[in-house]
Amino acid sequence: RIGSATSLSSAVINTRLQELVKLFKERTEKVKEKLTDPDVTSDEESPATSPAKPAPAAAPVPPPGGEPEGDKPPGDEHYCEMLCCTFKYQPWLHRLKNYRFPSSIDPLTNLMYVLWLFFVVMAWNWNCWLIPVRWAFPYQTPANIHCWLLMDYLCDLIYLLDILVFQTRLQFVRGGDIITDKKAMKENYLRSQRFKMDVLSLLPLDFFYFKVGVNPLLRFPRCLKYMAFFEFNNRLEAILSKAYIYRVIRTTAYLLYSLHVNSCLYYWASAYEGLGSTTWVYDGEGNSYIRCYYWAVKTLITIGGLPDPKTLFEIVFQLLNYFTGVFAFSVMIGQMRDVVGAATAGQTYYRSCMDSTIKYMNFYKIPKAVQNRVKTWYEYTWHSQGMLDESELLVQLPDKMRLDIAIDVNYNIVSKVALFQGCDRQMIFDMLKRLRSVVYLPNDYVCKKGEIGREMYIIQAGQVQVLGGPDGRTVLVTLKAGSVFGEISLLAAGGGNRRTANVVAHGFANLFILDKKDLNEILVHYPESQKLLRKKAKKMLKNNNKPKDEKGAPRDPLIIPPKPDTPKLFQAALAATGRMGGKGALAQLRWRLKELKAMQA
Repeated sequence: RIGSATSLSSAVINTRLQELVKLFKERTEKVKEKLTDPDVTSDEESPATSPAKPAPAAAPVPPPGGEPEGDKPPGDEHYCEMLCCTFKYQPWLHRLKNYRFPSSIDPLTNLMYVLWLFFVVMAWNWNCWLIPVRWAFPYQTPANIHCWLLMDYLCDLIYLLDILVFQTRLQFVRGGDIITDKKAMKENYLRSQRFKMDVLSLLPLDFFYFKVGVNPLLRFPRCLKYMAFFEFNNRLEAILSKAYIYRVIRTTAYLLYSLHVNSCLYYWASAYEGLGSTTWVYDGEGNSYIRCYYWAVKTLITIGGLPDPKTLFEIVFQLLNYFTGVFAFSVMIGQMRDVVGAATAGQTYYRSCMDSTIKYMNFYKIPKAVQNRVKTWYEYTWHSQGMLDESELLVQLPDKMRLDIAIDVNYNIVSKVALFQGCDRQMIFDMLKRLRSVVYLPNDYVCKKGEIGREMYIIQAGQVQVLGGPDGRTVLVTLKAGSVFGEISLLAAGGGNRRTANVVAHGFANLFILDKKDLNEILVHYPESQKLLRKKAKKMLKNNNKPKDEKGAPRDPLIIPPKPDTPKLFQAALAATGRMGGKGALAQLRWRLKELKAMQA
């Protein structure tokens, strides 16, 4: 038993040493490849370490509490042991204690910065919406002044933190380089127009409260922090999947704010003239803000039905209101039209393409069955992809970004193709950019038996059926998403690239297609991968052409068995008889064999 345990330990150690040597070799090859080719990216997968095998003679040691490790609660990393007791602590609290504020912030991709901009914009909206209300309407009283001041100085604190903590840490680009140095980022902010507007927005006019009282108009400079609002709009639209919804909401808010300011001005004008002094001013009944807002809506939208102004002040005020209302409302309508037009631009393009195709088919009197299939293709392609041609979007991107998108979309499928396993990784990357997406309708022939194969197909979505049999309609196999067929036709030569079966789409099928021409253009730059692919293609063709009884399966019975070859000794005797010119049985037999060969010829 001692000897068997020792041999087992030796076997385990030897196995582990072999695995370590293999890992070291892989790492050495990767480092060597990086040294010889500096363009190799560093995002390659590091070799996965195999789990360490436990030693056979080791026994588990119980923790100080006496409880074995296996009996610990599932979240044992959230437990801490002190003396003989176990206390549970929250993981988020631990992460909060260990959190360190970043020394530099990427304003384009950092979601934390977008969240902070949201709070800054909320403080800016508080000032923009409520300063006119507190100035015009009698809502700010000595009884609630402390609540207003508390919210005001909380917004000022947010402004101050934005200047001192966030804006001085924003990365910027200079000469094509991303600058993350603290001193350089601070100097860049101090020299910017944003810093000047931020300082103006925090002018301490509140000190005049001690002389003129708490007048909300002294806080008007707080509205100058408008650049944070527009930056927040840009960052939010960049991360939203349907940004046009936010644009519609924002344009509606512009209209509501203009009505809000107009209602405040109307109440101020009414108070200046005297509430209820004329039929034009607000009479002081009901909710003052709602009544004034209703008047502002009727004025700016020019609905009509308003009382005529009486005094010169009222006439001038109403004229300015009408002019401003017409201008503001036309601008809002134009913005709303642009937002809706941008949101439906793709749908408009789809409808125009479909209408042009239908007009073309009607002009040439295409049969209705074909027209219906074309319409079905348009509708399915648009609803499944959201576009008619994916390459139209990617053609505007740089080559590196197109490659990144192609890797995320197609690499997992292409890397599973047996034909391309072991090839140069960069060759596969180049091949991903050449894939075309094609949609097939139900019962469409993807390829037919006997035709020349020039493409390889990868099923992205849907199913296809391989048909065969005497009538060519028997379903031999059904291929699903992720399957590949036609890969041998890319490299086969000497007539071996003809299709051997019919492939039909079973339902709607979305396939990726790789042309033989594109692959040949890629392989020119990768001769080693070309040799490997040729070798694999020959092997796969050889396996496909082997007889079915190779594994011991019985052959089909032959009606006329083949004639066995003539023994070599008998052939030598016949040849000697012919040379000697003798007569006899062998000579007659030789003459009969010549006649048979002539008849067969």
